[in-house]
Amino acid sequence: MPPTSQRTRHFTESVIRRMTRIANGCGAINLSQGFPDFDPPPALLAAAERAGRQGPHQYAVTWGAANFRQAFARKQARFMGIPIDPDANVVVTCGSTEAMMAAMLTACNPGDRVVIFSPFYENYTADTILTGAVPVYVPLRPPAFDFDPAELRRAFEQHRPKALILCNPANPTGKVFTRAELELIAALAQEFDAFVITDEVYEHIVYAPHAHTYIAALPGMFERTISCSSLSKTYSITGWRLGTVVAAPAVLDVVRKVHDFLTVGAAAPLQEAAVTALEFPDAYYEELRSAYTAKRELFLGWLDRAGLRYSRPQGAYYVMVDVGEFAVTDDVTFCDWLAREIGVAAVPGSSFFREPVRNLVRLHFAKKADTLNAAGERLLCLREKAAHRG
Repeated sequence: MPPTSQRTRHFTESVIRRMTRIANGCGAINLSQGFPDFDPPPALLAAAERAGRQGPHQYAVTWGAANFRQAFARKQARFMGIPIDPDANVVVTCGSTEAMMAAMLTACNPGDRVVIFSPFYENYTADTILTGAVPVYVPLRPPAFDFDPAELRRAFEQHRPKALILCNPANPTGKVFTRAELELIAALAQEFDAFVITDEVYEHIVYAPHAHTYIAALPGMFERTISCSSLSKTYSITGWRLGTVVAAPAVLDVVRKVHDFLTVGAAAPLQEAAVTALEFPDAYYEELRSAYTAKRELFLGWLDRAGLRYSRPQGAYYVMVDVGEFAVTDDVTFCDWLAREIGVAAVPGSSFFREPVRNLVRLHFAKKADTLNAAGERLLCLREKAAHRG
């Protein structure tokens, strides 16, 4: 067997992508990996067609095509409420996955500590370990997934972390952090001289009465926040792999260097096409929230009919469902059974938690109404089939 890195032995393959392979293999409705089954906006598709014919087809500027960065900076400044310089504050990456890795390599050195809220998106632990840093977990407590301020302070006092990773709105829980929570995190970051690395890919999918607050826009935080996001969820283009990093000039200079050697640059024709989306009016984002609100209510209605307990998401498009009543002792095996016997693919909750959690699974509702209705119909028989499960 060839030698392998000691670091990679500390994490496994993506559980989410594994569930997609199982869903594809058995014909289950894939509510595990979070991508839509509907098309992007027509104007964006038309722009992609034009870019496919007319280009550009060669490398863009490494840190992002100028017109993309300018359009993104205008859009982001509008929503964040702070000035964003397209040349000094923006890097375009190959999806938010690369954005997060570039941010981690910018902020952290081997041996540094990184605070991660648990549950967490599975990449965060892998990113930390690949950077050579050490994860420090602070629990978010169900069902509201709030954190204990005293516990978070102890993590800072004991470990003196170099960074904290903040997913807001959160995957997998759908939690939207309140302004008061963000102010508490910001105060600790400033007191202990730490970065906050944000994953804000769901920034525009937030349900009333909740609102998204950008921690970078809080007083004193722009200089120590590395804001990562993506066009994937907002414009239903997960396959385009267009991500962004926003940071202060001194920090961004390092992000640029890391990004250059990680991927060189994001796809030039897709950046050209995406300018169209970045110039959408505010009405687009209002319609996006309205559409996802309807999807949430439709799918949660099916969960109610099936008698399933869940935590109501405040943002993003995921819902954590409690399957403990089915005597689940191994959520991975249960999700395999759910896909093959019920025909609905979910993600085992244990893949998101540092704590030993076996009673939760994650489903998503970024699907057409017909797909959600079909999945809901299948879930109605879950209780009966689970009773006869061996």
